[in-house]
Formats: sequence, structure tokens, C-alpha cells
Amino acid sequence: MNIVVTGGAGFIGSALVRYIINNTNDTVVNLDKLTYAGNLESLKDVEHSERYHFEKVDILHSTGVEAVFEKYEPDSVIHLAAESHVDRSIDGPEEFINNNILGTFYLIEVCRAYWQKMGNSRREKFRFVHVSTDEVFGDLGDNQSLFSEETAYSPSSPYAASKASSDHLVRAWRRTYGFPALITNCSNNYGPYQFPEKLIPLMVMNALDGKPLPVYGEGRQIRDWLYVEDHVRALYMVLKEGRPGETYNVGGNNERTNKEVVERICETLGELLPRCKGCQELITHVHDRPGHDSRYAIDSTKLRKELGWEPREDFYSGIHKTVSWYLNNLSWCRNVLDGSYHRERLGLQGRDVA
Repeated sequence: MNIVVTGGAGFIGSALVRYIINNTNDTVVNLDKLTYAGNLESLKDVEHSERYHFEKVDILHSTGVEAVFEKYEPDSVIHLAAESHVDRSIDGPEEFINNNILGTFYLIEVCRAYWQKMGNSRREKFRFVHVSTDEVFGDLGDNQSLFSEETAYSPSSPYAASKASSDHLVRAWRRTYGFPALITNCSNNYGPYQFPEKLIPLMVMNALDGKPLPVYGEGRQIRDWLYVEDHVRALYMVLKEGRPGETYNVGGNNERTNKEVVERICETLGELLPRCKGCQELITHVHDRPGHDSRYAIDSTKLRKELGWEPREDFYSGIHKTVSWYLNNLSWCRNVLDGSYHRERLGLQGRDVA
């Protein structure tokens, strides 16, 4: 199979690319415009594979995407390209509207036109997997319910609203045009190669530098934490075995408050690096962000029953693997923090397709 992965230089996208190259015989075309969160250093392990190709393309530019499809003739698309940081969406929502809503529209229109021109046998096998988030469902509050595939959308942030909009576009294209799309909604991802503005890598790097560990409000917000490699296994299973038109929730079954997560990071750092013992004292409570949802939790029963997926990492094993990775790959982290990766990104301008 020849698979286009949009956003393949991002955190989840790069994990998916590495998984496909290392565990299957499929070919991957990484289509990424390399925003601040796109980092080709995350793909060093697979960049020399004959089955890996990179194209610097913005999904807002249809002609560039069309050129990639003409060149590689993909059998499927997994769409991860998106702006994904809630705080950034609050400070500047326009980028989220453009990239997440309009970007998905332009991409799916190129894919639809490409799919309609396929021969019957290839057309029947073509799949478009749209990767979304549990944040589209809004706030569960203090009740004990879980997000299911039937939960009504109620987004709280500009980011969540933009992802909800893109989900609705994909669902409408399936209903109106019969386009073979599937949607996944995942819980909070964590693991290696995550951009350091996110909670877990931010806490690790701040603790190493003796800086405050900022926690919103009292840190009681609850999230379901999903190890990124478990997530990408699920995405590949949905691509191969999922039913077009269906939605699949992907969760780690690891509900923890933000404060519990930070405390566990500190405990793990103390175990792996004695000088970090007691870094819990660096926890600093800061003013909560606007519209902060109090609880998300995913019900993955459908994915488990239909496709046989199970997460391999629990919260403790996943955190240990993650913290260990950051400690063993500080150069990757420092390159992000000091902007070195950004200079490499700018050096690729000549490779633009559009």
C-alpha cells in the first residue's frame, strides 16, 4: 500500500510514519508544510528508507497536493495535519480556522477528485482516515460517563471548534459523495518526540533546568492519557480494517489529573536522575486558561471489539518510557528549544511543491 500521511513531521504523524516503515511493507509519502511543530529530526531513523518520501506541501494549496497525488498515486490517506495547541488557539484562532477547517476542505476535495478518477478495483480499496480529538466533545464535568462515538459535539476552545468543523466536513463528504472516509477521535497523546510546549515534555525540561513547573489552577483537570505508539497502531488498524463511514474512539484508559501527571513525572525523574529528586517542590500553580474543560475520558469499546486493538502501555510504563527517552535524547529537545530545528526547516524552502 502507498499511503500519504499529512502532518507526518509532527508528533503523532512522525510516530505513524516510523511505525509504518518499521513494521509493514507499505510506502509512506510524508506531506507536511513544516510549521513550528514539524520537525524532520523526528524521522532521522527512517529518512533513508526507499519506502519513505517527503514532500514539503501546504494542504491549503490544492495544486501542490494534486502534484503529490499525481507523482505517487497513493492508495490511502491518513490526515493528521492540523494546528493542535489549545493555548495558541486562544491567542490566535485564525491559523486554526485556516489550517484545520479550510485545509481539510481543500485536501478532501483533492482526494475526492482523485478517488473518482480511479479504476473500480483501486477505488473500492481507497481509504481516507481523518484523525481528530476528544476535545470536540467538550467537558464531561464531574460525572462518571465516557465519550462514545455517539456523544454530541460541544467544543469549548477555538482549537476544538476547528477540529469539530473538520470532522463535520469529512462526515458530510461521506454522506453526500459516498467518499470512503473514516474518523478517529483520540485522547491526550504523549511519548517521544513531542513538541516541548506540551505538558509532559515541558515538565521534564523545566525540571532538568530547575525552572518552575506551571500547573493550571489547582491541577484537577482530568485527561485520559494515550501513549503515542498505541495510538498509531490503532490508526493503522482503522486504515486496514475499519469500515468506511464509521468513527472509532481511541483512548488509553488512563484517567489522571494534571497534577498527578506532573507528580508522576517528578517521581520518575527522581528515580532515573538522582539530582532531580524532590523536583515536586518546583510545581507552581498558575492562573487557569479560559474555558478550560475539567474532564475528558474516552470509551474505546468499539475499537477493541471490532478491530481487536488494545493499548500496550499503562500510565506508569508509558511515563517511564517517555521520561527515559527525553533524558536520552536531550540534543533533540535542545535543538527544538534553541531553534536549531527551525533553521533546518527554513533551509528546505527550495523543496516546496507549492
